[in-house]
Amino acid sequence: MSTAHIHERYKLITRGVEEVLGGDTIQNLLKDGKTPKCYWGTAPTGRPHIGYFVPLIKIGDFLRAGVEVTILLADVHAFLDNLKAPLALVEHRTRYYEHCLRAVFTSLSIPVSKLRFVQGSSYQLSREYNMDNYKLCATVTEHDAKKAGAEIVEQVDSPLLSGLLYPGLQALDEQYLDVDFQFGGVDQRKIFTFAELYLPRLGYRKRAHLMNAMVPGLQGSKMSSSDPNSKIDFLDPPAVVRQKLKKAFCEQGNITENGVLAFVGAVLIPVSELRLERMLESQGQYDGPQPFRTLDAPETTVFSIPRDDKHGGPTHYRTYDELEAAFKAKEVHPGDLKKAVADGIVELLEPVQKTFQQSEEWQNVAELAYPPDVKEVKKKKEKVYTPPPPGKGKNSRPNQPVDTTDPNGHVPPATAIITDPRL
Repeated sequence: MSTAHIHERYKLITRGVEEVLGGDTIQNLLKDGKTPKCYWGTAPTGRPHIGYFVPLIKIGDFLRAGVEVTILLADVHAFLDNLKAPLALVEHRTRYYEHCLRAVFTSLSIPVSKLRFVQGSSYQLSREYNMDNYKLCATVTEHDAKKAGAEIVEQVDSPLLSGLLYPGLQALDEQYLDVDFQFGGVDQRKIFTFAELYLPRLGYRKRAHLMNAMVPGLQGSKMSSSDPNSKIDFLDPPAVVRQKLKKAFCEQGNITENGVLAFVGAVLIPVSELRLERMLESQGQYDGPQPFRTLDAPETTVFSIPRDDKHGGPTHYRTYDELEAAFKAKEVHPGDLKKAVADGIVELLEPVQKTFQQSEEWQNVAELAYPPDVKEVKKKKEKVYTPPPPGKGKNSRPNQPVDTTDPNGHVPPATAIITDPRL
C-alpha cells in the first residue's frame, strides 16, 4: 500500500473530528496493512434525536476508509446511569435503538451489512468481565472515577455507586470488543483518558480515541435525549419539526450556542458534501437525494437559503465558514435560516419515518419501549367525623365550680385545712 493511499485513509478517518488522541496507533495499523477496528457506543435511554446524525455520518467515513465498526448498544450502562431507563424497559429500548439506527444508516446510504451490532449484556455479565471490573475497583480511586464520569453520568446531590462504575465499564468495553480505537463525543474525553490510564494497569494495551463536536440543542444547551425541549426526535412529524425550529434560540448575529446554525455545519453540509462526492463518483448515474441547495445554485454550493426576490433572492454557500461569517454579519435573517434548516431536517427524516411506518415490529417495540405516561389521579380524602372529647366543642358548657360540702356544711376530711401548730 502506497504512502499516499495510507495518508488518504487516515485523513478520511480523522476528517471533521474535534480531537484525536493516539492517532499514531491508527497510522501504524494502516502502515502495517492491518484493518483498524473501532466501536461507538450508545446507552438506550430516551428516544434518540437528530444529534445522532453527527456520529453516524462519521461512521460512514470509517467504513469508506476500510475500518471495521462495532455499534455497542450499552444496555447495562443505561440501567446504571441513575436509573434513566428502568430495568424492565431497557431490553425494549435496546431493540428500539437498533431499529432506529439501522434506518438512519440506510437513509444515509451507509451499508449496515458492514456494521456489527452488539448488546452490552451479551458479554458484560461474564465471569471474566466482572473479575476485571473488580480489579478496576481495587485500583481506581473514587476521585478518578467521579472525575471521569462528570460529563456523562447525571450529577445529583446524592450520587449512586453505579455512577462510579460507569467509566470503568466503558474502558473495559475497548478490550472485550477487541478494538483499536473508540469513537464518541468530546464530552467523553475524561472517560477516554481514564481508559488510557487504567487499561494498561490491567495488562491491556492503550487504545486511540476520536471525538466529534457536540451539537447544541434547540435552546442553546446540549442536545439531550432526556430534554424534549432541546431536541428533535427521528420520528417527529414535519409539523412538529417546523414548530420546534420556530421556537428555537437563533439570535441574529449570534454564532455561539446557536443550535440551528451549528446543525447546518455538523449535519446538513456534511450530508451535502457526501451526496456531491457520490454524484462525482457515479459519473452522471447518480439518482439519489440531492444536496441541500436550490436548483439554480452554483455547482460548488453545499447549502442554500431560499428567499423571496423581494428579500434579495436565495443565497448560496460553498462552506460552513462562509455561512457562519454571513450570519455573524447579520446578512442572514434567523427566520430564513430556520426555514431552510427545517426543510433539510424534514427531508432527512422522511426515509426514516417511512421505514417506521412500514415496520410493524418497530412500531410494536416503540409502544413497549416508550409507553405513554400515566398520570396518577389523586383520590380526595374523605372527611370522617370525629366527635370532640367531653367538655369540648361548640355546644359544650363552661366549667362550673364543684360544691364539695355535705348538706350539714362540713368540709370533707380530704380537703380539711390542717392547723396543727407543730407544722
